[in-house]
Amino acid sequence: MAFTFKGGIHPDPRKNTRKTPVVQITPPASVHIPMSMHIGVPCTPCVKVGDVVDKGQVIGTIPEDRLGCPVHASISGKVTAIEERCTGKDGAVCTVTIENDYQNRIAPGVAPFEGDARNLTSEQIVKVVRAAGIVGMGGASFPTYAKIEGAIGRVTGMIVNGAECEPYITANHRLLLEQPERVVGGIKILLKALSLRSAVLAVEANKIDAVKAVAALDFDPEMIRICVMKTKYPQGDERRLIHALTGKEIPAGKLPTDIGYVVFNVETCAAVYDAFVTGMPSVERIVTVDGGCVQSPANLLVPIGTPVRDLLSYCDTDVDRIGKLIAGGPMMGRALCLDDTPVTKGTSAILAFEKREALKQQKTTACIRCGRCLSACPSRLMPREIYRAFLKGDTEKCSELSAPLCVECGSCSYVCPAKLDLTQAVSGAKARLKAIKRTNVPPPKQEQIEQTKNICSPEKS
Repeated sequence: MAFTFKGGIHPDPRKNTRKTPVVQITPPASVHIPMSMHIGVPCTPCVKVGDVVDKGQVIGTIPEDRLGCPVHASISGKVTAIEERCTGKDGAVCTVTIENDYQNRIAPGVAPFEGDARNLTSEQIVKVVRAAGIVGMGGASFPTYAKIEGAIGRVTGMIVNGAECEPYITANHRLLLEQPERVVGGIKILLKALSLRSAVLAVEANKIDAVKAVAALDFDPEMIRICVMKTKYPQGDERRLIHALTGKEIPAGKLPTDIGYVVFNVETCAAVYDAFVTGMPSVERIVTVDGGCVQSPANLLVPIGTPVRDLLSYCDTDVDRIGKLIAGGPMMGRALCLDDTPVTKGTSAILAFEKREALKQQKTTACIRCGRCLSACPSRLMPREIYRAFLKGDTEKCSELSAPLCVECGSCSYVCPAKLDLTQAVSGAKARLKAIKRTNVPPPKQEQIEQTKNICSPEKS
């Protein structure tokens, strides 16, 4: 029996690259490496214009007592600029540009971990993972060392997320299929850090070939149990994943560790493995490139900081036909306005859609109270009611309706026959409640509410 959760949707998977092996991209002429690719404090550059750097060398540091991750050079070459640059997610952030010298020199400090892996301590593992700059590579970008620290002594179960439920994206699938030993090796290290004896690897039913690839490895089946999940979106959300596997709900305002669980992405596990076995920090990742404008969809292994235009060019993309460019999946990804935006540690995909694909299928109409958004919501919220409260500027009602619990998966908007921007409205309600909590700002003025209505209300026919 496949594991699953209540709610969710079944969008067309469009996994066009599921049989496309990962290919290492032709090295870019230059990379633009943001100093903030993680949740926490941005890094401070420790290099200057004109410096020659090596692959794996630290170029951005962060104080030991602050949440964040160091940043490393993903190629060898010369630093040509340190400036504010748009990353597509956090607006303009400090970015270090490195011109490729094509020597591929490895920094002197990059070396395998010395010592007996069987005697690793939690402190040693945390130290190595932090120094490697590893973050959650499923998209959350939370520093992995901090997740480990927060879970030590508090969890009884570890889940490895290989669901990859969003349409188009197949980066995790190909990793499990081609290099399962890296994922399994990383799982073993994380189990050691948390003093746990076993973990669950969750993979959706449409990736049985990946399940077989992992199962073919020589490891104790009691240490890693593979669970096949029902193919459904958003199965990869950690709250849905935990509920599907254990039947346990995470209370509002709580984290997985509060009920005894911790979740890591499969590519994050592979990065942990690399940090110990090769010593190479987090300087590259697998990115799926697809969409209607892409002639040769592919899974590419690219250096962090590679301009998106290089990926599009490699995949024979007709850039003149692009109507929307997205970093991530079509449901939860972020639209990009520039094709020189760099790939970051959290970039799982680049999707280039044609203008006709990017346009709405039809104009919005009035809500018919069909209840589809209620049935689809994996968080069991009432999207339509939050939508109405948001348009009225009733933040108290939005709070009562638990708007902050929304994971912004887009399921409600996807199934809405009226084509209402439900997800956008709930996201706005979350942002408004967060701002009020942080700054105690007064409720919005009437003119602000009217502006919101103009954005989110159905178009008049």
